[in-house]
Amino acid sequence: MRLSRYFLPILKETPKEAEIVSHRLMLRAGMIRQQSAGIYAWLPLGHRVLGKVQKIVEEEQNRSGAVQLLMPTIQSADLWRESGRYEAYGKEMLRIVDRHDREMLYGPTNEEMITDIFRSYVRSYKDLPLNLYHVQWKFRDEVRPRFGVMRGREFLMKDAYSFDLDQERAREAYNRMFVAYLRTFARMGLKAIPMKADTGPIGGDLSHEFIILASTGESEVFLDKSILDLPIPGEDTDFNGDLSEIVDAWTTPYAATDEMHDEAAFEALPEETKVSARGIEVGHIFYFGTKYSDAMNAKVTTAEGVDIPVHMGSYGIGVSRLLGGIIEASHDDDGIIWPTEVAPFHVGLINMKPGDECDPVCDSLYEQLENAGVEVLYDDRKTSAGQKFAGMDLIGLPWQLIVGPRGLKSGEVEIKNRKTGERESMSPEAAVAKLVAALKG
Repeated sequence: MRLSRYFLPILKETPKEAEIVSHRLMLRAGMIRQQSAGIYAWLPLGHRVLGKVQKIVEEEQNRSGAVQLLMPTIQSADLWRESGRYEAYGKEMLRIVDRHDREMLYGPTNEEMITDIFRSYVRSYKDLPLNLYHVQWKFRDEVRPRFGVMRGREFLMKDAYSFDLDQERAREAYNRMFVAYLRTFARMGLKAIPMKADTGPIGGDLSHEFIILASTGESEVFLDKSILDLPIPGEDTDFNGDLSEIVDAWTTPYAATDEMHDEAAFEALPEETKVSARGIEVGHIFYFGTKYSDAMNAKVTTAEGVDIPVHMGSYGIGVSRLLGGIIEASHDDDGIIWPTEVAPFHVGLINMKPGDECDPVCDSLYEQLENAGVEVLYDDRKTSAGQKFAGMDLIGLPWQLIVGPRGLKSGEVEIKNRKTGERESMSPEAAVAKLVAALKG
């Protein structure tokens, strides 16, 4: 993509409303624009990252055996009355009335609707286990939206729902999602720590939040630092096998949010292993048994001919919230530092002197990299070198490829690694080979 043809409204000044780093950098880098309190337009750069984050989430859900669908954002109030949650949920729910005076709501979550879909089609134990998920925009009318996409009112969320015959099999479904979440966040360059958590209005008696440590986090968290060294399950993980050993390894070291914190258990840890910090929630998983299937009569017939309510769980990831979390975990004074898998582009190609001898070299590099599957943002604008460098550092692409008249006299271009700041001069051919190897290997 040529920057002269792209829409990238970079801001020189930091907007006053931006309280934390991710909000500040997303606004400055032209990723989002606030339309009203807690509601944002996703501009082209932000939308590209959002799509890449969503793709990783979907790939890992599919790998775990979950099946994707899409439910509507507007739900009937009758379903929520059936479950008993309509009045209990609180003012965060946006309640609306259509032109026929039917009570509706803009869905904050989908336990009721997915249970209604399940009970309409599934009758036999032979159709279990089943896990259905979607990625959908949701709305929760936060009393004080803040921190940009970290606590917005409208947000993109992945929510999955498992259906199983009994508690033992439901726990197996829970473990599959647990392991899938570890893999999902690791692919985005994040170390997400599963912590015992309160179930809140979702209900249930087993719950973990996945937390990334950050000084700007809203939650106070407590953990044994040994959990930070645990290995992430690999691509060869068998999601049809027994995953309890992996889950046990991650849930044995102490790790809890403030709501579930056991001060005595924490104080009993060796002093050198105790960590008290702040964190950002990026995912939350629940097992809630028959809470919804009892209330909404979602039953299957067993092999013995007995109708029983199914055991359920729900599993959420804040897809749009993740962008803020990634930035909080990966930035410096100059801007964002994107992990490669979620970067909007892989390489920022900087033409130091458009309209001169740099053009044919840049055009050739651009074509070679694109043909090799490398996503390139080509700064071909006639602006100052300082503006080009500052802009590329701000938007945080993993690599910069700099082409200037001085280097070309020696037959060289320059490569910069955004994360380390290391620079290296080499021939254009060597630069292409190095970048392709770095991004594909």
